[in-house]
Amino acid sequence: MGLNEAAARYFQFLLTEKGDSPSTVVSYREDLLAFEKEHPEISKAEELTPEAVKGYLSSLLEREFAPSSILRKLSFFRRFLLFLVEEGYSDEALPPSFRGPKKRKRLPNVLTTAEVEALLSMPDTKSERGARDLAMLETMYATGLRVSELCSLKRRNVDLENGTVRVIGKGSKERTVPLGDYARECLLSYLKLFRSRNKGSRSPYLFLNRSGKPVSRNYFFLAVREYALKAGIAKKVSPHTLRHSFATHLLENGADLRSVQALLGHGKIKTTEIYTEVSSRRIISAYDLYMKRR
Repeated sequence: MGLNEAAARYFQFLLTEKGDSPSTVVSYREDLLAFEKEHPEISKAEELTPEAVKGYLSSLLEREFAPSSILRKLSFFRRFLLFLVEEGYSDEALPPSFRGPKKRKRLPNVLTTAEVEALLSMPDTKSERGARDLAMLETMYATGLRVSELCSLKRRNVDLENGTVRVIGKGSKERTVPLGDYARECLLSYLKLFRSRNKGSRSPYLFLNRSGKPVSRNYFFLAVREYALKAGIAKKVSPHTLRHSFATHLLENGADLRSVQALLGHGKIKTTEIYTEVSSRRIISAYDLYMKRR
């Protein structure tokens, strides 16, 4: 059977029987087309052997294609070859031992303390929007909350007297994190001057928009980006950047890894360990810069 005919049957199988999305099938079709351009000699299903696929993926790795791209192609060819074997169009599938390249570990984007200060100085605290946004920014940087946790925070979960925040995180896991003095002051100011007069003042949610509804994640993403641009920060900044900065700055100031893990609500210590590498790289970079200036 021709390779294209077998592929058409496979894509139909994915859509109708496996329930894959059309976008996934389009991506897989593009992967096959890219392969065919480089291997026009392979036109029949039985000619698509594991050796041919391994050779193709190895060539992509040598040309420094992104590991994530190669792994996606590997996923397609692994499933496609298995389909060909099960349907009797081919004799051999990719062995489970063939894993492909490892994904590159991406280090999170982190702000310096000076950049954090610049970002926090941008909201106009004389307006309701500015006072609320500053309270949100300060709370996020002081506690390391996820943006979803911040936007869904309820008033009853914030103990301003004792300076703590009770968070319901992923998997409904609960944790209590301390709230810094300045974040506490910003929250008190927002609550007293503006939120008490908001039309949604009786809402259980802490941060409200003009309509009295909880502030959305989308709004906060755009607001953080806006303030970062105003502050002249060249890095790509999102709410999660503040969470990354919170964790990195804690480690740089002597906090132990287990404490940071608990504050962030990470289930595994390995997830938190990425910040030790960020912290180490920042320290090395600062040292190198110092030595060049001497």
